[in-house]
Amino acid sequence: MLCEVDILGMIASILEPETLSIFIQLLLSVFLGALVGLERELQGKSAGLRTYALVSLGACLFTVVPLYGFKGFLDVSALDPSRVAAQVVVGIGFLGVCIIFLKGDILYGLTTAAGLWISAALGVAVGAGLYWAAIFATFIALVILTILKATERYIHRDRPGDVRHDLT
Repeated sequence: MLCEVDILGMIASILEPETLSIFIQLLLSVFLGALVGLERELQGKSAGLRTYALVSLGACLFTVVPLYGFKGFLDVSALDPSRVAAQVVVGIGFLGVCIIFLKGDILYGLTTAAGLWISAALGVAVGAGLYWAAIFATFIALVILTILKATERYIHRDRPGDVRHDLT
């Protein structure tokens, strides 16, 4: 046979601690990304719960693969996982540019793009095993998206016709 597949070995590998750890990392990443996305969803933004969860999951998986996936093929000491994180930043930057648009004198989509950017960073952090940093960053992102939005509204309360401050 050209390709033998050890089905029993694959099933047994699911229960290995390293595999379970990866599953936990992926699930935590989705949960944290979805928390940030939930705030955007509640604000009626097009990029919401699913988008943020998927971005965080993808970033986490891109981070986990080089950490665990090439052990049998390459000298692990030669791998540089930070290169993956750098590419995630570039990719999310491209996605973010697609979200931002100008309509008249008003710029839209900046907060959504920034939210996707932090969602990707959450995925990278979880993928790298920095769980508490990711959890704390999620908390900070939610504070920024909720409390600072209320602060912005308070600051601009005397200018009801001025929507330039609403860069979401």
